[in-house]
Amino acid sequence: MTDSWEPKLEPRAGPPAAAASEKGGFPVGLTVAAAIAFAILIGLGVWQLQRLKWKEALLAHVAKLEMASPQSLEYTLGELTRGHEVEFTRVSVVCPGLATAPYQEVYDLRDGTVGARLVSACPVDNDTYKTILVDRGFVPDVRPARPPVDAQDMTPIEVVGVLRKPERGNFTTPRGGPGHWYLHDVAGLSQALRVSNPAPVLLFAESRINPSVPAITPAPLPVQISNRHLGYALTWLGLAGALAGVYGAAVIKRMRG
Repeated sequence: MTDSWEPKLEPRAGPPAAAASEKGGFPVGLTVAAAIAFAILIGLGVWQLQRLKWKEALLAHVAKLEMASPQSLEYTLGELTRGHEVEFTRVSVVCPGLATAPYQEVYDLRDGTVGARLVSACPVDNDTYKTILVDRGFVPDVRPARPPVDAQDMTPIEVVGVLRKPERGNFTTPRGGPGHWYLHDVAGLSQALRVSNPAPVLLFAESRINPSVPAITPAPLPVQISNRHLGYALTWLGLAGALAGVYGAAVIKRMRG
C-alpha cells in the first residue's frame, strides 16, 4: 500500500541531444567559412607573387632604355598593329612644326610639385594611325612660361622618347576638358587638337623640343615605379597562416569541450 501523500520523484532530464552534439561536434559552418577565407587569402598572395614577377621584368626593361638605341616610330607602330606589345619602347621620329605646335595641358604632380604636361600631335606615316600624341615635358605651376604657338611653322624636329600607354582613371578622377586635362585621354586630346586616327600610345619625349623654354622638362618615365608586391604577398600569406592557426585552435577547443 502506498501513502498517497508521498511525493513522486521525476527522473532528471539530461542535456538535449542537439546541445550535446553542438558542444562537441565538428563545426561544419565554421569550417566552410574558414576554407573560403583561406582560399581567398592564398589567391591574393599568389596573385601578388605573379605581379612581382611582372614588375621585376618591367623594371628590368625600363632599366635598359637608357642604353637602348631608339627604333623608328613607323616600324614600332607597325609592330603595334600586328598585336605586339610596344609600351616603354624607345623610339625616334621627325615631327614637322612640333616646337610651335598647338598643345593641351595635362595635370601632373612630379617630385611633389604641381604642374602640367604639354601634349601636341605629330603626324606619322602609318596605314592605321595618322598621328601620335607627343608629351613634350613637364612645366611646374610656379614657372608659367609656355612655348609660342605657330601652326604655320613646319620646321622639322627630331624627337627621341618612350612610348607609354595612357593612364587609367577611376571614379575619383576629374574628367577635365579642352585646355586642361587630368589624364592622357588620347581620344579627348586628339579631338581638342583637331587630329584624327591617333595611335593608342603616347610618345613621351626625352629630348628637349623647346630649348629656349627651359621650364619645360622632358619626363619620359615615372619618377619611381614602386615594387611592393613581395611585401603584399607576404602579408596575404601571413594572414592565411594566422587564419589557419586560429581555426585549428578553435576546432581543438570545441572538440575537447
